[in-house]
Amino acid sequence: MNEIGFIGAGNMATAIIKGYIGKAESDIFVYDINCQQVEKLEAAGAKAKASAAELAESVKYLFLAVKPQNFEEVLSELKGHVPPDTVVVSIAAGISSAYIKRQLGFDAKVVRVMPNTPLLLGCGASALARVSPTSREEFDFCCNIFRASGEAAVIDEEQMNAVISVNGSTPAYIYEITRSFIRYAEEQGIDPEVALTLFCQTLIGSARMMTESGYSLEELIQMVSSKGGTTIAGLESFRADGLGEMIKNACDRCTKRACELAK
Repeated sequence: MNEIGFIGAGNMATAIIKGYIGKAESDIFVYDINCQQVEKLEAAGAKAKASAAELAESVKYLFLAVKPQNFEEVLSELKGHVPPDTVVVSIAAGISSAYIKRQLGFDAKVVRVMPNTPLLLGCGASALARVSPTSREEFDFCCNIFRASGEAAVIDEEQMNAVISVNGSTPAYIYEITRSFIRYAEEQGIDPEVALTLFCQTLIGSARMMTESGYSLEELIQMVSSKGGTTIAGLESFRADGLGEMIKNACDRCTKRACELAK
């Protein structure tokens, strides 16, 4: 049996558990100091444990779903309670496998994951990195857990800080951009709810064009951009104002901050 346990029952843990619990062939356990959060997951079919240490001793896959600033305390509590064959799955930004191994006191099996909040709707995007001595079979099992709530891609651990700006933080960037478009529409007298509906459907359709049409990004841009037309006028403004450089700078700052927070 591949028992799965979660320390932390916040939004991300809830999304992962609810996405996978109907497909799991084994029990899913959870522990959190917030009893109300645990009760919600019990109602979904998870089983509560009395402590983090008790949970760690009884599962094959141990998910650490706590904030980075709480890792030192949690790992200190877990030291001596994590069996050597357990796979420790971390979804925290900036927490390296070396730090986890050092705090636990042995060469633990570790899988690092950068998920994002759309997992809550079953359409998330998660980047995963396998760290030795985790086996490929164990890693594939972890990947399948995240595929139950969206797409999962494999990267090297060294890319974990950089990938945050690609999928982890990106929802917030998209929401910020969306807000600017909706404000403009409202200034033009368009109902903001109507504008939001149209814009969101355009995002969904554009995403599908990128993943399903077979056209390159350049070809897709050209399909919308008639020479001398409205779209090209907007694109020229983006390019003149340095949109590409602005996005690159934001990604660089995101990655730099992840490195600053790294342990």
